[in-house]
Amino acid sequence: MKACCFGHREQYRDIDKQLDDYIEYLITNNCVDIFYVGGMGETDSKFSSSVRKAKRIHKDTKLILVKPYFSSELNTNKEYYEQMYDDVIIPTELADVHYKAAIEKRNCWMIDNSDFVISCVYRESGGAVTAIRYAEKKEKAIINLFKTKK
Repeated sequence: MKACCFGHREQYRDIDKQLDDYIEYLITNNCVDIFYVGGMGETDSKFSSSVRKAKRIHKDTKLILVKPYFSSELNTNKEYYEQMYDDVIIPTELADVHYKAAIEKRNCWMIDNSDFVISCVYRESGGAVTAIRYAEKKEKAIINLFKTKK
């Protein structure tokens, strides 16, 4: 069982085909069957959509939404979350984390629990850069869609 996480809130170029190709590659060549996503922006939505496409062929593939903290929307929109994700989790390690620090800690949790990290980092600062630097320290395999030309 191998996992991949993705995260970046915004994007400035079309990455749909790249996401589809890399997700297929990770599933077929690296036995990745779990995909973690933070679900906090347009790019996360595109990643989730690509994983859902792959799930049509690779039935055992799981898309898991990792929330940094509980919010009432999880109950209010329960049917949506059940339809869109195989599971929604809030890591127990985040239980006592202040909500302002929870997103960064959630990102670290996703990286810690993944073998591969897909990103779309184009700047030298921000939360996505912080996460990628953390992934580099943890020696994770990183695919930066902004730096690849596929």
